[in-house]
Amino acid sequence: MRSIQFIVAVLLGLVITAGAQPTNQTSRSLSVQDCILLGLQHNLDVQIARYSPIIDQFNLTGAYGAYDPVFSMSAKENYRASGGGFNSTAGLTVPANQNYDETYSSGLSGLLPSGLTYNLSGNLDRNSGTTTIGSNMFNRGFLYQSFAGITLDQPLLKNFWTDASRQQIWVNKKTLKIDELALRQQILTTVTLVEQAYYELIFAFENVKVQQKALELAERLLAENKKRVEVGALAPLDEKQSASQAAASRADLLAAQNTLSMQQNVLKNLIADEYTAWHGVLIEPSQKLLPEPQQYNLQESWKKGLAMRPDLLQLRVDLERRDIMLRYQRNQLYPQLDLVGSYGRSGLATTLSPSLADINDERLPAYSYGAVLSFPLGNRTASNTARATKAAKEQAVLQYKKLEQNVLVQIDDSVKLAQSDFERVDATREARIYAEAALDAEQKKLENGKSTSFLVLQAQRDLTASRSAEIRALADYNKALSQLALNEGTTLERNKLSVVIK
Repeated sequence: MRSIQFIVAVLLGLVITAGAQPTNQTSRSLSVQDCILLGLQHNLDVQIARYSPIIDQFNLTGAYGAYDPVFSMSAKENYRASGGGFNSTAGLTVPANQNYDETYSSGLSGLLPSGLTYNLSGNLDRNSGTTTIGSNMFNRGFLYQSFAGITLDQPLLKNFWTDASRQQIWVNKKTLKIDELALRQQILTTVTLVEQAYYELIFAFENVKVQQKALELAERLLAENKKRVEVGALAPLDEKQSASQAAASRADLLAAQNTLSMQQNVLKNLIADEYTAWHGVLIEPSQKLLPEPQQYNLQESWKKGLAMRPDLLQLRVDLERRDIMLRYQRNQLYPQLDLVGSYGRSGLATTLSPSLADINDERLPAYSYGAVLSFPLGNRTASNTARATKAAKEQAVLQYKKLEQNVLVQIDDSVKLAQSDFERVDATREARIYAEAALDAEQKKLENGKSTSFLVLQAQRDLTASRSAEIRALADYNKALSQLALNEGTTLERNKLSVVIK
């Protein structure tokens, strides 16, 4: 198997264009590496899995929006009129009033990663109005009130070392890592499926050849028996038996050809995202099924599997994600103890400039500080949520242990299967050689009148079965090696591939 080096870069926003196959092309010779590369570029399951990390990255970036400051502005005008007249209770004449208020304000508020909330604010209020006494109206003029200040609120217990915003960011980071591993798992699975479909396609081609040879043998014997029957050297029953075998061989050939056609579609479905472009293409494997011997080390395979299996790594990251959720839920059990404070400056004058000058000169300062404590009596919601999160994590730990054990069992089974299939290759090859010799001997005996057509037909069937079993063993052995690499998590290394997820 020739070695190749290929880097699959899974980039945010990556678009890989599919190379359409010419419609007039009827056949295409491909190696297993060619098919793997086509699968990595065009397999729809891989393309679907690529989007999960992209979506996760958007969600992660969006979670940082919790720290985006919020700017606000407002401008309002208020009018209020009160009627004048004689107040009999007070014995006074109340003048009629009209009040005009213009309020302008702006602010900048937000949240810091420490949990601190801040609010920078400034406002300006201009008040004016009129007072009517009798028939006389008096204009009160303008009064400018201004203010600029800051308010801070820092949690000290609940929401101090973690809060909803920080938890979401940390969880999103772990989710991104999990989906990157899921993408890697999909790539490994796709490569394995392509490999195995390729080996099955080779088997299908070779099996068609086996069935063609079987049909040739059956038809040759039928022709020879017809001649022997015509000269009276053979009973008509022998001719019918050979005719039956020829018909059965023809049916087996048709079945093998149909299997080949279906296996073509299996491979095309794995390496193409436009099936219509491949519909008229006959894929011809350029490689042979070879029984390449392997060295096995179960302990080393176990070590690789536990360190490299993406599905196992996913559960490890999921446990870390659950730790983040549990830490947040436990923090919610604490009372809400916040350190609060504010500072500001005010201004008051009949004109705008002196009012603003009051702020600059700090003539009218104001400040406050203190602590606010609050907690729900019983706190059953937070308490039971934390318990449920802890129980879910303990369940996830058991799921991880179960998968870890399954990995060991799968690798053990895969090693044994590969060893057994390799031994099958030798056994079936010997069986095929003996079957060829047996058929040759039986045909010579038939020519000398010392055998029967029935025995020759039986020898032909045995040879066909042996040939089919040999290529079946070769395909199974190569598939077993592919499955072992998948169970170890070394599929990419086995095929000289590397995947970079950015």
